[in-house]
Amino acid sequence: MQKLKQANLYRSELIPISGKLVERYNQCLQKLGFTPTKLTSFSIDGIGYSPEIAEEKGTTMYLNNGEANPHAIIISPLQKGKPVYSEFHSFDREMMKQVFQVHGHKINDITRDSAICIDFDQDIDAFYEPLDVLKYNKVYIKFHLVNNLDKLQKEQQQLIDAFRQGNNFIDEDLHAQLLASAKAHGDLRGRDLSLHSLQYQTDSFYTKSFGGVYVLRDFISPIVVFEDEKWYKEAIKDTVHDVTIYHIEQSELMDKLRDHVIIEHDLEEALNTTRYLRVKKMEFAMALKDTQHPLRDILNDAVLFKSYLNKLDIDTRKRVMGVELYLDKIEVSNQYKIADIVDVNLFNALHIPHSSLTAKHQDLIWKLLINVSPRDVLFLYWYDKEEFYKQYSTWEDSFKDWVIETISNNI
Repeated sequence: MQKLKQANLYRSELIPISGKLVERYNQCLQKLGFTPTKLTSFSIDGIGYSPEIAEEKGTTMYLNNGEANPHAIIISPLQKGKPVYSEFHSFDREMMKQVFQVHGHKINDITRDSAICIDFDQDIDAFYEPLDVLKYNKVYIKFHLVNNLDKLQKEQQQLIDAFRQGNNFIDEDLHAQLLASAKAHGDLRGRDLSLHSLQYQTDSFYTKSFGGVYVLRDFISPIVVFEDEKWYKEAIKDTVHDVTIYHIEQSELMDKLRDHVIIEHDLEEALNTTRYLRVKKMEFAMALKDTQHPLRDILNDAVLFKSYLNKLDIDTRKRVMGVELYLDKIEVSNQYKIADIVDVNLFNALHIPHSSLTAKHQDLIWKLLINVSPRDVLFLYWYDKEEFYKQYSTWEDSFKDWVIETISNNI
């Protein structure tokens, strides 16, 4: 990943944590029922997730008490607006945005000497069946301070109130209690440590529960898409819920999304886009083996591109150039079908979210499309960084160079 780091494309916006902040982070972990980290320094994202701690604990879901109970940790106001690198839900960043919009000023104050644990409570204690994800409605965002600083504030205020009554100002025991509280926690009188709960209303979303599930319920009829075949097979046994269920690799899924006006395609229009070039070049690169020239040069040089294209067998050549071939043929006759000429993965990769969708829903559908057919390295990086990093580690070095160049030129 060193090349990505040098290009600021690998977790470049993480916040470094060390010293006293490590102690506070561990206090949050323990308050939430988790074991503390043994690391003395690490980095966190906008939701308090640390890739280093995830590696230490062997799971990216170390901030979850079961799949139905995710949490967050705030130990720095610098987390405001930062990316969420391992989203458990597609709306995690939106929830954190709401948290900082409402409580930003208080967070600045509290994190001077404390930390905040967040419980994302959707009134579901645990999942038992894959379609339990349909129970998502409102998420109640609840806050807890480490060391119960808010309760200590109330206790300090009670001591002050007692001090002001009658002749208590000469009570030496009361003096000692006030001094001990002030030394341990500072003067808490003027601080606003009250963080009232917030609500977030879910609509369509993605969750990592059950191996990854898309819940699309803002369209003609509810659609649930499973990434994990095991949980898909379990879900289709359900006879209670009135939903349409798909596995992400089913060809019928794309038909359904088109029928429900969730996605659309226009190959002629796509042909003139840089996105199509990225998709075609990735398809081409994956077909090349043992080249004399670096893949980066082949993909960037028109002469080398044609040279290596002509070295491929005819079936592979047709797969790479299928869109151009199809558009050429339908100029002569409309008897040709897309499926007969254009490779299905290439065709799926050229779909886009329908123009009628809201920006939030477009982002969700982009994530779904890029997981159906991960042929666009830029959009894979934008919409599913975890999958991007996983695939990146398998690529040839000169192809990695092209990928980094492609992404860097579009940021």
